[in-house]
Amino acid sequence: MTLVRLIGLVAVLLCAAEPVRAQKAPLVAAAADLRFALESIAQRFTGESGERVELVFGSSGTLTRQIIDGAPFELFLSADEAFAETLASAGLTRDGGALYAVGRIVIFAPHRSPLKVDARLEGLRSLLARGGVTRFAIANPEHAPYGRAAEAALRATGLWESVKPSLVLGENIAQAAQFATTGNAVGGVLAYSLVLAPPLSERGTYALIPDSLHPPLRQRMVLLKRANETAQRFYRYLQQPAAREILRTYGFVVPQG
Repeated sequence: MTLVRLIGLVAVLLCAAEPVRAQKAPLVAAAADLRFALESIAQRFTGESGERVELVFGSSGTLTRQIIDGAPFELFLSADEAFAETLASAGLTRDGGALYAVGRIVIFAPHRSPLKVDARLEGLRSLLARGGVTRFAIANPEHAPYGRAAEAALRATGLWESVKPSLVLGENIAQAAQFATTGNAVGGVLAYSLVLAPPLSERGTYALIPDSLHPPLRQRMVLLKRANETAQRFYRYLQQPAAREILRTYGFVVPQG
């Protein structure tokens, strides 16, 4: 065997012996209303594929700003498709993305609260008239889509000005849920997907607010330009029947097909 062939053989053997590096788990930015549903979907995705994603939750507006500022996210699931479209218009995404769900809001009251929950918010109206509303929680409408939906519903029922002095604003809908169940808050307007999960479902009562009282919470996801193969596969998985069934379980309306 010549020296050249020997060196080539050694190089091949060394390459074969080098362990294959696992692809780094992509960072997935997701609206806070998805916390329980997306964690369940991600767990199932990992069980079926052996691949892992790392989830980061926050308000859609805040996550959008972070992405624009260079945050290393690879997939973004927004609670308002306008934020996803903003990123697409800025040339930061692979394409226009896909609508993955439509969200709903509820009025929630913790156990022992004087607030009686109902779909038309008449219990809140009555409690406000009696001066019984100490604190009432919603997400911040400036950057949280569920906060904007809450404000729209309160305005549609003529309660916004009356409840405004008592509002406590969560940075996102998950923080608003914490405020609604702690301290002296009588309740709040929260994401349906959160109150269906055990941490909240066991702590109070709720009523689904008609979607005619607020603009639709059309939730869109987009792949960012840096998305690796795992992120792309997770994006496709979110559009499959198994993932959509989990979203339905948490109260989301999902696209047909």
